[in-house]
Amino acid sequence: MATRSAAANAAHITPSRQSTGRLAAALALLQADARPAEIGGMARFGIVGEGRLGLSMPSMRRIAKALGRDHALALELWATGIPDAQIVAGMVADPARLTSRQMNAWALGFESWDVCDQVCGSAFLASPLAWPKVLEWAGRPEAFVRRAAFALLATLAVHDKAASNAPFIAALPLIEAAAGDERNFVKKAVNWALRNIGKRNPALNQAAIDAARRIQAQGTRSARWIAADALRELTGDAVQARLKARG
Repeated sequence: MATRSAAANAAHITPSRQSTGRLAAALALLQADARPAEIGGMARFGIVGEGRLGLSMPSMRRIAKALGRDHALALELWATGIPDAQIVAGMVADPARLTSRQMNAWALGFESWDVCDQVCGSAFLASPLAWPKVLEWAGRPEAFVRRAAFALLATLAVHDKAASNAPFIAALPLIEAAAGDERNFVKKAVNWALRNIGKRNPALNQAAIDAARRIQAQGTRSARWIAADALRELTGDAVQARLKARG
């Protein structure tokens, strides 16, 4: 339930952290943009978490820009447990300073898909550990850790311009292995990763289509949905025209 205030969550931080001016200032910025009337509506879309303040994404991005890169502050914001603060934590964290242990702890702390996806698209995406974490988390049993693997993979497919086709081809068996996971937040991320890989270039488009057909043959409800949705987009005129235009 989203009933606790930022101040109440901040009280759970150790006294030395609570007393830092940077954390207090950051929490004040978050509280100033809180939209408690929006929290109920957000929950209907699975955007949940105790202590949520209801900030919009533009507000969180603006606050993160004002705070600037500050890894120590990111760790403190994460420790508040406030979902909005955790999204901002991902934006102000220094990806190069994120340790494997910190990334695992954050992934295990995900309780809502928006926090998972936003952190994957900010701090985790730019971490040198991004690809290893896709491989590590893809087989984890926890729903949001597994989602993180595929949300991160989907984001890498769009933003890792330097990557060759090889790591994406190597990731397709991970997608196929997870396609039978019936949990909604997992299967949607699996589908997202498959579609984004298939939109990267013509060679990966064909590889993703082939993978989708193998997934379809698995026959489970989630596999059929993942495959049908991916095939609809990846074989569709819009994607094919864009890929052809790229040469």
